[in-house]
Amino acid sequence: QVQVVESGGGLVQAGGSLRLACTVSGLTFDARAMGWFRQAPGKEREGVSCINWSGGITRYADSVKGRFTISRDNRKNTLYLQMNSLKPEDTAMYYCAASIYSTTTLTPANFGIWGQGTQVTVSS
Repeated sequence: QVQVVESGGGLVQAGGSLRLACTVSGLTFDARAMGWFRQAPGKEREGVSCINWSGGITRYADSVKGRFTISRDNRKNTLYLQMNSLKPEDTAMYYCAASIYSTTTLTPANFGIWGQGTQVTVSS
């Protein structure tokens, strides 16, 4: 049974930091690209960042470049998202997703397995 479980969300003041984690089981984690997406109320889901199977290729949405860092630990089947200098507009439900490819772009259709999400709220 495949499980994708996010953690680390919460309430933080603007300028603060959070580190999200996503633990995956039931699939070959180290063969898949992974990604983080987010969805704010009333808005479409948007890609935040993705990383290829080895961690050697990362991509970021323009809105988070220089503030967020994606990483992975294949020994622990875990994906991370370090979020610094958080802004109120970063408030959203954040989802972890496993791609059907080993290397990918931030295209939701390239991701076949999704977690339930973790809420991030940034107060001004």
